[in-house]
Amino acid sequence: MQQVLSRGNVVSNASPETRSAFIWRTYSHVAVAILGFTAIESYLFSSGMAEQIAMTMLGFNWLLILGAFMLVGWGATHVAHTVESQGLQYAALAAYVVMQAIIFVPMLYIAQMTQPGVIESAAGVTLLGVGALTAVVFVTKKDFSFLRGILTWAFVLALVAIVAGVLFGFQLGTWFSVAMIGFAGGAVLYDTSNVLHHYPEDRHVAASLQLFASIAMMFWYVLRLFMSRD
Repeated sequence: MQQVLSRGNVVSNASPETRSAFIWRTYSHVAVAILGFTAIESYLFSSGMAEQIAMTMLGFNWLLILGAFMLVGWGATHVAHTVESQGLQYAALAAYVVMQAIIFVPMLYIAQMTQPGVIESAAGVTLLGVGALTAVVFVTKKDFSFLRGILTWAFVLALVAIVAGVLFGFQLGTWFSVAMIGFAGGAVLYDTSNVLHHYPEDRHVAASLQLFASIAMMFWYVLRLFMSRD
């Protein structure tokens, strides 16, 4: 998990007006990122490019693709959290949204071809889950930063399981999807808590990127779970 760099005035120490403005900017950027993701997917599918991308990606070693996207994702997150230029922060967020849109194409293509309507159902469940978890943080105002160590270890274990599955050819079944939905939910709690307590006032772009990443991960595994149903 990305460590929040508490440089500058941390939002929890700011005035109520500044804190409210930071939260508003963060969540408006998350909304724009989700809309951008949706628009990219809509264009790829309506133009016919999605099929070409899906067939190409499904023909490659998935481990190499996953590694490349993780590297790009780490780079975008690092830039958004560390550089001073707001233009570069926005570029990192845009690059990350595009990257996620591309990596989702194969699964969305298979879902659309084999189980019409499942994408919309998974998206609705994901948004309801994220909304409920966000409400927990805002209502309780609890600091969930203690989850960082747990989430880091869970991420390492999940990565080992994914790599082992690719290398040795075994399927990660329903319970893995359920566990990863739980992991993504913990990440949403952690990221939302950081928005309220730990981000500097000037890092709303980084905060929105981190939240978008957790929401996208939850959507991925909710969709995967729905697709595994008979």
